[in-house]
Amino acid sequence: MQPTSVRLHASALSFFRRIDWLGPLLVRLVFGYFWAETGWAKLHNLDFFSARFVEWGIPFPAFSAALCAGTEFVGGVLILLGLATRLTMIPMLINMLVALVVVVLPGISTLDELVELDEVLYVTLFVWLLIAGPGRASLDHLIARA
Repeated sequence: MQPTSVRLHASALSFFRRIDWLGPLLVRLVFGYFWAETGWAKLHNLDFFSARFVEWGIPFPAFSAALCAGTEFVGGVLILLGLATRLTMIPMLINMLVALVVVVLPGISTLDELVELDEVLYVTLFVWLLIAGPGRASLDHLIARA
């Protein structure tokens, strides 16, 4: 007979295996909503957003701002749905890496400052979704099963 602590541990692991779909779903819902909302706000304020791109010295500021905002909005919606998730991570990563390199990193001087950046967290989650995929509670999973 196993000790109670071993049985409890095995029971807890079994429970968490049954709900392992919930973690990726929660991340996708929150993260996807965040990007859809951010992109939507930028799309509805493109003049201001384009002016920021001029300040940052980004080429073709009006086009680049619209592309960035559209990428965030469409990418956010696709993340929410778990649709074309891995493919979606490529433009989302490019978008965020450009923001990091052009806008954020010039003001960073220590490793602590770097790892505390929101943008580093975003890149980390994009890479995780690229590698791990959207999880079982996603349209990608339903399509793959069909």
